Amino acid sequence: MRDNVERWLTHEGHSFEEVKNTENSFQILVKHAGQYGIPAEIFEPKAQLGILVIGSKVIMKNKQIARYLGFNEEEKGIFKKKVSDFCNSIHAINKIITEDGKQKIGLYVVLDDKENINQQTVFDAIDRVSEMHEKAARFLMKTF
Repeated sequence: MRDNVERWLTHEGHSFEEVKNTENSFQILVKHAGQYGIPAEIFEPKAQLGILVIGSKVIMKNKQIARYLGFNEEEKGIFKKKVSDFCNSIHAINKIITEDGKQKIGLYVVLDDKENINQQTVFDAIDRVSEMHEKAARFLMKTF
């Protein structure tokens, strides 16, 4: 699957690099993906071979991170529910993560139909992730 993804990205003129991650059989970072030119990750989890995940991470602003870190557990739960409800409304699988000392909201599209994973479905998913990233960033700015 990795060879196909790399060939498709090269064919479409995207720059990308390999990312080391022991949880995935491969992981690629596309520097400028989709209509909004966001960084997107494409990976195949080792635990789910044959499944392709395309995702992006919305990085919270420093003021938002400071506010989030000041929350008690109940407030963090309320915030996570708001984010989850919003992501469900745009049909995004999501996860709040801490990475490189920053709070991020990961947004993901999962392609799990092996027979139908092709160049078109991958680029459609990249466009969808790009749009979800933009919507989630606006959501954070307005509500947090």
